[in-house]
Amino acid sequence: MSRHLEVGERILKTEALHGGITAEMRRLTIGTRDGGTRDLVLRSFVDPFYVRGAEDGLNGEAGALSLLTGTGVPAPGLVAVDPTAAHCEYPSLLMTHLTGRTVLDDEGLETRVPLLARQLVAIHALRPAERPRKYVTLTTADTVVVPKGADAEAWAAAIDVIRKPAPSYEGRFLHRDFQPGNVLFDVPPSTPTGARITGVVDWAGTCWGPADLDVAHCSTNLALLHGPAWGLRFAEAYEEAGGVLAAAASERLYWQVRDGLACSEEVQLVSQPWREAGRTELTTRAVEERLDAYVTALMDALG
Repeated sequence: MSRHLEVGERILKTEALHGGITAEMRRLTIGTRDGGTRDLVLRSFVDPFYVRGAEDGLNGEAGALSLLTGTGVPAPGLVAVDPTAAHCEYPSLLMTHLTGRTVLDDEGLETRVPLLARQLVAIHALRPAERPRKYVTLTTADTVVVPKGADAEAWAAAIDVIRKPAPSYEGRFLHRDFQPGNVLFDVPPSTPTGARITGVVDWAGTCWGPADLDVAHCSTNLALLHGPAWGLRFAEAYEEAGGVLAAAASERLYWQVRDGLACSEEVQLVSQPWREAGRTELTTRAVEERLDAYVTALMDALG
């Protein structure tokens, strides 16, 4: 750390930041020469499972943060990266600290969803000189985990959807994990409708692919956090904000269903940070039930 600080600066304190799944996050308060302070954030891959892919992820994130500088997208600034743990105990990335906080409550959602949609449209509008890697999807029809008590007919139909080849698409710059847990807001206590986005974080998955994939991912997260209707609403909000999705309903369905089914494999993993953030009612079982309702709603509304 010290080699990346200004002369006369020192670390005054560290604070663990909660909500991350793949990495540990720490806010570092730096004492400056003039007696003031500034904050940095250290992102470290500690879990052996995630350490295996840390080099690619951190190199990708470092490249994305460098590219985003000056674009108007509110992303952290890159300070340093150590993707192979040559200098740190674990593979790590050091970045500037953004103001704001994640907001996962139902209150004020009507205001935040259009803001999320507009922000995602702005991300997809970026045209970097060098494209990031092509997107990947790991879920297959054989790895889907059907929740206990789920609508068997709807899930069977959904699984059949992703057995088909992926639709053709016009490529876009994707965040790949754009969802409320990776967006920071400033929400005035007296006027929740005055909320604004102050930052978008976790750019490790940045890639090139269909806009529908990012939209589908945020839709799934909204459905699990706030109910299926909000998952269906997000695609509408994205188009209202000027975003362009696949023209055919069957193509949109493919991406929406693919992301919903992908979540079936990691319900426990995604719901735990939400409970730690205060959404204690979102037990693994409760999230499974919402996922079932969302997948069923997709098949009813778009199938």
